[in-house]
Amino acid sequence: MATVLTMVATASLGLWQLDRAAQKLALQAQINERGGLEALNTEELLKTPDVMAGVHRPVRLSGTWVPDRTIFLDNRQMNTRVGFFVVTPLRLANSERAVLVQRGWVPRDFNDRSRVPEVVTPAGLVLLEGRLAPPPGKLYELGEAAPGAIRQNIDLPAFARETGLSLLGVSVLQTDAAADGLLREWPRVAVDVHKHHGYAFQWFSLCALAGLLYLWFQILSPRRKRRFHGTDAR
Repeated sequence: MATVLTMVATASLGLWQLDRAAQKLALQAQINERGGLEALNTEELLKTPDVMAGVHRPVRLSGTWVPDRTIFLDNRQMNTRVGFFVVTPLRLANSERAVLVQRGWVPRDFNDRSRVPEVVTPAGLVLLEGRLAPPPGKLYELGEAAPGAIRQNIDLPAFARETGLSLLGVSVLQTDAAADGLLREWPRVAVDVHKHHGYAFQWFSLCALAGLLYLWFQILSPRRKRRFHGTDAR
């Protein structure tokens, strides 16, 4: 009974890992499909009822920067180098709505960690290309979030209340080659299914091991002992 329960449990966990891998493969296919769609323009984005459903889709937006609300997200890496992600709200053209734009990466001054780097932010109407993304990812932070231009994280609802901006529930990863000196070598969006296949292999191996141990200790080994003792008696 213990062997049966062990085999059922480990086989179930292996199948669950394969199911997780299948779900992630489906998600990767969805990401690839959205990435190949035609770019949304400003008007289309504003008319989208569920903007999060369009995450990973290309966009081509027009609007004006809100430079005095630029945030420098600290401890962010690009090409293994640590620095800032520069995040600036873009007030969309002909609208009161705005969207956070992750404009790119810039190195920090390690001699003066409070120094904010100079970033070129054009005035007037700008056009930018990018892709929809979730709000900027959060890093572990001790204590309360500090105000100011340099921050560890951005909480979208709190930032909207702080700035008075009507922010969309997504952000934009800027991808065009604007002349602002920012690095935009964003990592390719991809899901990792290899670990699930590895875990599945481990669980199925344990399942097979439990079956083999039962076969050896309960069937094969006793038979060998009986044969040995029978031969020894003769």
